[in-house]
Amino acid sequence: MAKSDSKTTKDHNTIKKWTEARDGKPAVVESTANNEKGGGLLRINFPGYAEDNLKNISWEEFFKIFDENNLQFLYQEETKDGGESRFFKFVSDD
Repeated sequence: MAKSDSKTTKDHNTIKKWTEARDGKPAVVESTANNEKGGGLLRINFPGYAEDNLKNISWEEFFKIFDENNLQFLYQEETKDGGESRFFKFVSDD
């Protein structure tokens, strides 16, 4: 498998390591942060790529939402040209 191929994981350490290697922080969309069900829409807040409506949260809160919503983390290590990729998304494990 080429490094530009996407992978999926539910492993908290893998997600945290990938995120922190890219200076990312765990976050939620602020308008959804107090959502009764689900805890908010998860995002990763990258410096220089931030959306205005993100609220940084702790890793503990991030993984609580991640697990409660039965999500997987789809991500890419490198772009096709070999650069560091920030591509990710959260997908349902259902």
